[in-house]
Amino acid sequence: MATLAQDVSTEPLARAPLYPPKVIAQKGAIPEIYGAVDFTRLPERYSVDPADAVELPARMAGRRAELLADEDCIATIRGYTMMGDRTADAYAALMPEFGFRRLVDMLDRACDQGIEAVPDAPAELRAFIAAMEAKPAWLDMALVEQGARIERNTHVHLTPFVLRGAFIATFMNKYSALPMALTGTLSNNTAARRAYETGSFFTSTLMPGALQRFGAGFKAAAKVRLMHSMVRANIMRSGKWDVGVYGIPIPQVDQMPAGLIGTYLMARDVLDSGRETFTPEERARVELARYRCFLLGLPEDLLSDTPRGIEKLWLTRSATLRAEFEPETCGALLRATMEAEMTQGEGALAGAKRWMEGGFSKLFFIQHFMGGDRALAASVGVEMSALDKLAAICALGFVHSRIRLYRALAALPLTRNWADRRLVGKLAHLLETYGHADFITDASKYKPAL
Repeated sequence: MATLAQDVSTEPLARAPLYPPKVIAQKGAIPEIYGAVDFTRLPERYSVDPADAVELPARMAGRRAELLADEDCIATIRGYTMMGDRTADAYAALMPEFGFRRLVDMLDRACDQGIEAVPDAPAELRAFIAAMEAKPAWLDMALVEQGARIERNTHVHLTPFVLRGAFIATFMNKYSALPMALTGTLSNNTAARRAYETGSFFTSTLMPGALQRFGAGFKAAAKVRLMHSMVRANIMRSGKWDVGVYGIPIPQVDQMPAGLIGTYLMARDVLDSGRETFTPEERARVELARYRCFLLGLPEDLLSDTPRGIEKLWLTRSATLRAEFEPETCGALLRATMEAEMTQGEGALAGAKRWMEGGFSKLFFIQHFMGGDRALAASVGVEMSALDKLAAICALGFVHSRIRLYRALAALPLTRNWADRRLVGKLAHLLETYGHADFITDASKYKPAL
């Protein structure tokens, strides 16, 4: 069988480009990062061979042929497998000239005070800020604020218990996990810090007005984008990254699940219930997620607003991402995250929360990313004991009792605003727990293992 990375001149697709012009244009637009990339080849990570094992969940395996038959969706996923963030990448490519700290400082000032406040702002920074300030035609900021208000309840009560499990899911595949491994996220401390940074970003976007132009969420999104682009630039400049195997570091198709995991799970619940449309409340939550992802640089092609569309994009990515768990990369990240201290504080209550979080994070990971298969989870190092199960049950009761309480308070006109103020206060406390998130990357600490 021919290898996936072979020259396409031997393939039936030889007469047509593999990727759309905007993907190929990265080579000429940002040669510092993409100049050596061969856009006439498919990376090993991408597979449409029915015989290959892919990341499609077991319960969906029977749908792979149907997913692969949708040529438009396949073309979209294939293209964004080799697409970075052209706007932020162009700014990150200025690191040799300005240094990474100056780039971060200029972005901070532009977010806080406007681009006019940055003396001699490079054109790349102006383009970066302008792209984030642009309003997509579908955007309804009132709906975004409504979505944030709805999300606050579940987020503040559930996230501390699922953050570890959700974070683990991001590096269960060697092809998508390698950038994180290379940037040094292999110790207990760094794994906890990266998880906290992730939690801090999503928490900050739920504060009132956070995604407005001068809101904290807007700035956090800009810094996350720059961090990812700096990782991409540093890795590609190292000359040690194998594009033929791994594709582009942190491609858009890998940004999609990180930004839309909650939306996908909600879409699945909707479809499993027999519905094809979102309720008004669910629609507000989708709008929030879509705009948050837009600010993170995701293309609108990956931001569907229907349950079926969200499911199709998510599953098509899974149906084309070759499955491989590499112990040296994925296993090390998994062990570091499982052993990391994720619950702060001392005393009996903190101890109880720590115990419950450990069990619940395992349950969340097994149910949502291992298809409920405990044996499969154990094979990659996540084992759930009877004590873990008890902890998860206690956590479920603890979390859902609080969610139900605040849902009931939100339903009453007399207590609705008071309850929301309480939730905002809880979000602020959660942000304090996570600590200050710099959203920066230090190339001197990257691992040379490739």
